[in-house]
Amino acid sequence: MKKSLKVMLLLGTVGMLMAACGNKAASNVETSAKGTEKSTESVAATEKSTEKETEKAEASEKKVVEGAVNNTVDLSKYEKGKKVRLWIPVPQSSEYQTVEDVKYDAGNAKAEMNTDDWGNKMLYVEWDENAEPADRVVKLDLQVKREEIVRPELKEDDKAEIPADVKKYLEPSKNLPLNDQVKNKAAEVTEGKTTDLEKARAIYDWVIANMNRDESVKGCGEGDVCALLDTTMTGKCTDINSMFVALCRASGIPAREHFGIRINAEDITKNQHCWAEFYLKGTGWVSADPADVLKAVLKNNWTKDQTETKEKQEYYFGNCDAERMILSDGRDLTLNPAQDGEALNDFGYPYAEVDGVKLDNYTPDQFVYTYSFAKKA
Repeated sequence: MKKSLKVMLLLGTVGMLMAACGNKAASNVETSAKGTEKSTESVAATEKSTEKETEKAEASEKKVVEGAVNNTVDLSKYEKGKKVRLWIPVPQSSEYQTVEDVKYDAGNAKAEMNTDDWGNKMLYVEWDENAEPADRVVKLDLQVKREEIVRPELKEDDKAEIPADVKKYLEPSKNLPLNDQVKNKAAEVTEGKTTDLEKARAIYDWVIANMNRDESVKGCGEGDVCALLDTTMTGKCTDINSMFVALCRASGIPAREHFGIRINAEDITKNQHCWAEFYLKGTGWVSADPADVLKAVLKNNWTKDQTETKEKQEYYFGNCDAERMILSDGRDLTLNPAQDGEALNDFGYPYAEVDGVKLDNYTPDQFVYTYSFAKKA
């Protein structure tokens, strides 16, 4: 009996010990699970934090230029008794450009802000025959902030549709026709290329290899593509980038030019510039500025094969510096209200008419206008 009792007591003790061990093991498993869960959360939080830090780093790497722009137009040199009309391009906010505090002073003249069919904004000012010449002075002031464009990942989606508002950038204009000459040249340049990205890059590289900047060209050039193909293949930014745009369009790739001004000095009166973009299905608008590559080649006396040129060539395909402000888009423009003269090739300069006759807006010392930029410290 005593022996049986001892056995029972022994078994009970063992059972209690096993239960205790089991509870401890379960507790350890639970603790381990919680630890793993916390560890997973910690890793996820770290990854999220890292992503945010990467985004911040990428944003901080983008260069930003901001400051105050003043545009003053003085048409007082024209005698009394003439009707004078003036249109000034007014920059607007867009993806990489913020424009604020737009103000103007036109004295007692009729003045209004209008928009044309391309969406370009403009200040229209009109003086009648009785206006005193000294009163024909207009000042436009604004604040601008411009971000550098850093090339996105260039993804192409052949199945994507071209948006309706982008299709107009497949259409020809007076100086960028889609005739046989342009189509044949586009086919030659893009031979063997199968994707839009490959074609756009081939056109970009071909323009740089075959065109040159010519400082003697008036203004930014007219961008008459057929005349360029027929002659020297030289010009300034509108000539060079128009060639890129026309050959892209002839290859079925939407492309456009922005007309603007460089915000890189205090006096920017003669710093007008235009640059290009092409539309890549799956990515959107992509910057391209072969003209700035060729300008660097000329200014620095580089060859087209040297390292510095190739670095510029790579940068300006997809990237775009921050020292520029868009004024307008489009070609063959009818202003609002409509000008008496023919359609504008572009609206990158103030435009004026005296008794219905166009003034030469490429000569700011005769037209008399100035642009200035005060960079924010």
